[in-house]
Amino acid sequence: MTAGAASPPGRVRTDLRSGVLHAVLEHPRRLGALTSAMYDELATACGRASADPGVRVLVLEGTDGAFAAGTDVRMLAEEVLGPPGSDAGAAGVAYERRVGEVLQALQDVPVPVVAVVDGPAAGAGLALVACSDVVVAGPRARFGLPVARTLGNCVPASVVAALARRAGPARTRALLLTSRMLDAREAGAVGLADVVLEAEELDAGVRDLLDGLRSAAPLALAAFKQLDRRLAAVDLPDDEDLLRACYGSSDFREGVTAFLDRRPPRWEGR
Repeated sequence: MTAGAASPPGRVRTDLRSGVLHAVLEHPRRLGALTSAMYDELATACGRASADPGVRVLVLEGTDGAFAAGTDVRMLAEEVLGPPGSDAGAAGVAYERRVGEVLQALQDVPVPVVAVVDGPAAGAGLALVACSDVVVAGPRARFGLPVARTLGNCVPASVVAALARRAGPARTRALLLTSRMLDAREAGAVGLADVVLEAEELDAGVRDLLDGLRSAAPLALAAFKQLDRRLAAVDLPDDEDLLRACYGSSDFREGVTAFLDRRPPRWEGR
């Protein structure tokens, strides 16, 4: 890529090999940050994994030392924040509901969903991790939801609930309040990662895991997933007022602007 050239747009590339549907999050130079088009393509991949009897496992993975470093902030600036005077609060609620539909589609996939993380899984990337069945972490993996430090927005109740199911309520609360990014070992210790592998073990370890899942009885795996969903079924609290307040705030506009300007944000609490 020549100096000054635009970064290639993100995409979710799918590849079905031996019953495993690979959904590869590709956004060069953006650490896999998710765009509107990528969310749509991820939803399509979930639909394929749910409908195609030839798919036995769905794998989410990144490229070049990345997984998904949240949502592309440029997209948030254009589609959520908008120009001064825009109703960013309403746009933020609509954005979170759209992402929520994709996450629900991921959770509804009847075959095992494996997230292979060897890079940052932050923000929406961490939400993908929370909605996956088995999470494999490589040595470059980082896990966190640092929006209180970076953009000043918040996340919906459904994502907090999914994280709490993995890491527990107390650890989830601390993760959100401190904006810490956990390395692979820390993530394994708190339950965000199920398998932690060194670089030289990663390819073989993932291959063995996928072989084991493909060799298992499909109806049994689907039943286990359905039981897990039923046990997790809860009535989530209304969160629209909180989403609207954060996305519609001056702090969110400052957070997005500061991120794009590559400077620390100046929070005012309004």
